[in-house]
Amino acid sequence: MIDLYTAATPNGWKASVALEEMELAYSVVPVNLLKGEQKTASFLAKNPNGRIPVIVDKSEDDHVVFESGAIMIYLAEKTGMFLPSDVKGRSKVLQWLMFQMGGVGPMMGQANVFYRYLEEKMPIAIDRYQNEVRRLFTVLDGHLANHEYLVDDYSIADMANWCWVRTYEWSGASIDGLDNLIRWKNSIEARPAARRGVEVPNKIDKEALLKGAKNVVTR
Repeated sequence: MIDLYTAATPNGWKASVALEEMELAYSVVPVNLLKGEQKTASFLAKNPNGRIPVIVDKSEDDHVVFESGAIMIYLAEKTGMFLPSDVKGRSKVLQWLMFQMGGVGPMMGQANVFYRYLEEKMPIAIDRYQNEVRRLFTVLDGHLANHEYLVDDYSIADMANWCWVRTYEWSGASIDGLDNLIRWKNSIEARPAARRGVEVPNKIDKEALLKGAKNVVTR
């Protein structure tokens, strides 16, 4: 059994989508970011950086993994799924995973801050980050013109990028005219496991409230 500490964010969904796709048994511990639960001593003992998601693998002597990309790699290696075992194939998947972690995620995150959250609007900052998000989307679209998925087969790289790209409207970004990206996005949205993954923990919160429980086993 794996405990997943998470919240309804793209990085949180990366972990829950991977868990669902790999059909691993896990329980959800919702973390209320607005209340600062990610900054409590008990949480910081698991992730000193105070960010979600975090997993605790009960089957491996309570092994703790933080950072969403590291979690996805750990789970893929644990199951032998969605990450090629050959050096070149693994390298290709990890390149596109790092593309999300170093580009898509941070740039969309900054776009969210300046476009969505700050009361004082700064057009120069909004334009900068929305334009960079669009540029990154264009990179994905160009690559997907000749690929069904980011690498040969569906992988953790697709899961990671999709969890962010699907929220493009929240960042005020556009995917108009990026037909390859849209096709790819829609194909992943059609996967039942991916859809279940992005319902975590919102659906779980409701179930926990009804049951009066802190943890709800989802699989």
